[in-house]
Amino acid sequence: MPARITDLPRLLAGNELKPVWLIAGAEHLQVLEAADQLRARARGLGYAEREIHDVDHRFDWNELAMSGAALSLFATRRVIELRMPTGKPGKEGSAAISAWCADPPPDTLLMITAQEWSKAHEGAWVAAVERVGVVMPVWPIRHEDMPGWISARMQSRGLKATPDAIALLAERIEGNTLAAAQEIDKLSLLVGDTVLDIDTLEASVADDARFDAFRLTDAAIAGDATRALRMVEGLRAEGAEAIPLLGWMLNQLRVLSRLANAGGNLGQAFKTERIWDAKQTGFKRALKAGDAAHWERCIIHLGRIDRIAKGRGEGDVWREIERLVAAIAMPRRGADLLGAAC
Repeated sequence: MPARITDLPRLLAGNELKPVWLIAGAEHLQVLEAADQLRARARGLGYAEREIHDVDHRFDWNELAMSGAALSLFATRRVIELRMPTGKPGKEGSAAISAWCADPPPDTLLMITAQEWSKAHEGAWVAAVERVGVVMPVWPIRHEDMPGWISARMQSRGLKATPDAIALLAERIEGNTLAAAQEIDKLSLLVGDTVLDIDTLEASVADDARFDAFRLTDAAIAGDATRALRMVEGLRAEGAEAIPLLGWMLNQLRVLSRLANAGGNLGQAFKTERIWDAKQTGFKRALKAGDAAHWERCIIHLGRIDRIAKGRGEGDVWREIERLVAAIAMPRRGADLLGAAC
């Protein structure tokens, strides 16, 4: 069975490490930190050499076999890293990794990392890794699990906090684990042994969620109108520019329009649009609630907002953005929200 990120301390506790590791997922901070822990443990066990291969479409998979056959320069253990962002080695890469796993070179640890992962990535090469080593998919932290993750990380940094403070930080972070980690490290220095309460947090923490366009559109597409509209208000309060926000919203609305016109082959359309598994649920919900005509009306309304933002039309930019965001989140009320003009 695949290992979980919580299994890592146990897997690193022994005096020997598995010869092959796969650590992959879109939760980049956790992937990075897990890889760092593996490297540190390997160094402690005498893996003094490190060789890195960045895998792209031009990568020559013969390099992996040659690395395995080459002798260590200093007669020490080695770590060979395959950085494979997409998590897809292709036919040639799959064969090369499977061949490595069939006969792992002695005193060599192969670590494969990837920044994308889903069930669709699993194949023969993953099974080959699992037979001799560790397969550790790192799934995105769910919104409802973020307070627990923050609490555990605070404890690991010696920081004590009230439940209200943890909940507020989770709200402000909006799923950004890297921002959460940075804030927790800063707070551990500022607060010390004092219990972090909500007032101290309010005084100490910048709004690191930044309510940016990416999370805003994700929330709207997922149907979370309350959260999305709160983010709009946050952007407005921060004095954010509307035009950069509109650019990303237009991008996502065009994606929704193309998906709505894709017919029955939605799975292939998701691949074409490069929509990861973690985001597909939200898009499926939106597509079920709104048809192609609705997304076209949204695009037209966004064009109106763009004209207002550039001084070529009349109206309140942020009020119209609120209407658009609500229409994305609640397509069945689209006609009422956007008005007959759209």
